[in-house]
Amino acid sequence: MEKPYTYEVSSITIPSLTLESGTTLKNVDLTYERTGNKDGPAILVCHALTGTHIVKGTSEDRGWWDGLIGPGSYIDTEHFNVIAFNVLGGCEGSTGPASTNQHTGERYGPDFPGITIRDMVHAQYKALQQLSIDHIEAVIGGSLGGMQALEWGALYPAYINKVFALAVTPALNDYGLAFNHIGITSIEEDPEFQKGHYPPGAILKGLEIARMVGMVTYRTQELFDQRFQREKQNERFNVESYLDYQGKKLGKRFDPNSYLTLLKAMNSHDIGRGREGTEEVAKNYQCELISISYEGDLIYSPHYLKEFTQLVPKSEHYFISTSFGHDGFLVEFEKWGGIIASHLKNHYVQRVFTGSK
Repeated sequence: MEKPYTYEVSSITIPSLTLESGTTLKNVDLTYERTGNKDGPAILVCHALTGTHIVKGTSEDRGWWDGLIGPGSYIDTEHFNVIAFNVLGGCEGSTGPASTNQHTGERYGPDFPGITIRDMVHAQYKALQQLSIDHIEAVIGGSLGGMQALEWGALYPAYINKVFALAVTPALNDYGLAFNHIGITSIEEDPEFQKGHYPPGAILKGLEIARMVGMVTYRTQELFDQRFQREKQNERFNVESYLDYQGKKLGKRFDPNSYLTLLKAMNSHDIGRGREGTEEVAKNYQCELISISYEGDLIYSPHYLKEFTQLVPKSEHYFISTSFGHDGFLVEFEKWGGIIASHLKNHYVQRVFTGSK
């Protein structure tokens, strides 16, 4: 019998969402992609800073994790129903700074309230409930997505079975805060930024520079040296042209206020905040935690995630050798996709034979 398969891109509206700050947002929209066996166990995918909800995509427009998700793939959509939301504060259809403030009829811009990783997770939980999804097999994400995944395990442990946390640490360290500060400052000090009141569609050099800074942290010196080799074209180093291209590319599609909102949310990431510290959270973590770190990750040092994982009662940590550094969670699926598949398959088979839900 053929399994029921679905692919849809849609949005859902949360009537009311109270943030950690105490601010309440009304009619919060979250755009989502949903793909796979609509009767199968649900898997929630959380995207990174400039990612989107399009994780699988279509044959004409492939998603950013197309190599990991699909029929017969590591996250097998013949068995699982995969859901991904554009994050709260984003600019791909979900409520954020570029959205219309219903009280004023104008875009929020710099008046959009500050949010945290926990706010993002609470919004997703409410949206999943409205989609009548009463349980999740696993939450998976890397970088900003990994922050969300870790928080899912702390906030809603009875709602999920597994947390896959990739290329992340239990708290953003000072090195990460430092790079984020450079990015934030480059945007806020851009004269064209106009304190967040730039014209719609404006392309800001400050955002382009922030992206360039980020790109340097995502990959390793080894990879940069191998790719560019100090070569020039038209009297410019190729690495300079590459960074300029990446900055302009993001500047055309990403809202600067949204970029600021998400950077500041990342700064708030600390799994131990208000919970008696990171070690206490780890010892009381109820979900099974599978964490993956990548060699050469400049910001999210593997040993921090390994230490946290080893304190979690039901957990395994994996270290992937790669020259891609932090970006390892976006490429070379053949090196680590099998880890995801094996942990999902083992639990899936167990649930089939025991008849459990």
